[in-house]
Amino acid sequence: MSVIKIIGIDLGKSVFHLIGHDYSGREVFRHKLSLAKLIQFISQQESTTIAMEACCGAHWLARKCKEYGHQIKLIPAQYVKPYVKSHKNDFIDADAIAEAVTRPNMRFVSPKSEQAQISTVIRKIRTGYIRERTSCMNRIGAILLEFGMGFLRGHANMKKLFQWLADKEAIVPPLLIRELRDQLDYYNQLNEKIAAQDQKLVELNKENELYALLQTIPGIGPITASCCLSSVGDPKDFANG
Repeated sequence: MSVIKIIGIDLGKSVFHLIGHDYSGREVFRHKLSLAKLIQFISQQESTTIAMEACCGAHWLARKCKEYGHQIKLIPAQYVKPYVKSHKNDFIDADAIAEAVTRPNMRFVSPKSEQAQISTVIRKIRTGYIRERTSCMNRIGAILLEFGMGFLRGHANMKKLFQWLADKEAIVPPLLIRELRDQLDYYNQLNEKIAAQDQKLVELNKENELYALLQTIPGIGPITASCCLSSVGDPKDFANG
């Protein structure tokens, strides 16, 4: 039987700080490892509890640790802060994580699946496209305003941009028309990209029974359903889950 009860890991981009506690809560080891060395170290340890803050990279590493038979505890960062002693550094953070996980009333976050993380990536990219589309619409409106034309924003109006210009019977410089055409083409490309992201979410989740079940709730569509599935690792983490 291993003397290690808890391994606390402070996550980094390329370097990871580990502290091991025994069953009495005493520090047994501390290591500073690269990702490759960390995976090798974890693979050689007997089954134990590994604790990390639920932050960037934690869910992937949690799944990796599970492959080697370890129990994973992900803790929200705000719950670790009360256990940070002295001046903050990476080893002190790892020690605080190892201590926090032993508290009887501590709340944890369930590791997300690979599918849930991919869904989150698709939605983040989709959100980026939506922001770019809004910026494009605002840019077209600002350009027209520079030439004394107040253009009403909105997707319905964007579809009728050049018809709107024709109806105004305004004299629009040909070079301006070309710039507006380029911006409208970009706007339409973004619409296509957003629709493609929507379809990716549908394809990714189409075989998930919970995805279909969530959409039976009034007001919940494909995007909200996929958001729920990717944001919540396990509903049992919540009191009313």
